[in-house]
Amino acid sequence: MSFYLPIILKLGIGLIALIVQINIFGKGNLAPSNALDQVQNYVLGGIIGGTIYTATITVFQFIIVLVIWTLWVMILKFLKEHNHLAKKIIDGTPKVVIDRGQIDVDAVVMAGQSASDLMFKLREQEVYDVSKVKRAVIEQNGQLTVIEYGNQNPKYPIIYDGQANFDVLDAIDQDEDWLENQVIAEGYAGINDIFVGEYIQGKIRLTPYNQSDQKK
Repeated sequence: MSFYLPIILKLGIGLIALIVQINIFGKGNLAPSNALDQVQNYVLGGIIGGTIYTATITVFQFIIVLVIWTLWVMILKFLKEHNHLAKKIIDGTPKVVIDRGQIDVDAVVMAGQSASDLMFKLREQEVYDVSKVKRAVIEQNGQLTVIEYGNQNPKYPIIYDGQANFDVLDAIDQDEDWLENQVIAEGYAGINDIFVGEYIQGKIRLTPYNQSDQKK
């Protein structure tokens, strides 16, 4: 029984660690959409699986390793949600593969896609004529976001986590100064105050971090 007790304890602690991380970091790591979620799952699985049957690693050491890994993931998630450069480094950057009706072949290849992959993704979104595409972006998770000419509603936010989305700004031919002025005109201090901002029919709809500041 003395042999199995540490294994049982490690299994229980590992299960609790998985549940805690999923609840703390959100459900995204159940279906990873970025590199950090994938690495988090791989390493956490390796930590739990690699130490359960290793008698030389005590239960206390196992807990310390789990705590350290959890802290690292929390730090990285905080950085990427509050710093545009950190987000680019950790998650990578979306790649513009079609700009104003022209396919950027180098960008498509850099994104690990073929011509067949690109055209298939376009067909999935019922786009059959590249010349009608104002901008198409391959996101970090491999999904293709398309903005067609005449489409006034980009399918992704113009502001997220207090940061401007430069791909949307470029697609609507505006810059960060314009967006900052739009946010200030709505009564907020700046882009950093906004949790998510949507661009709909030429207008900005904002959801601030502080819900009490949100306009009714």
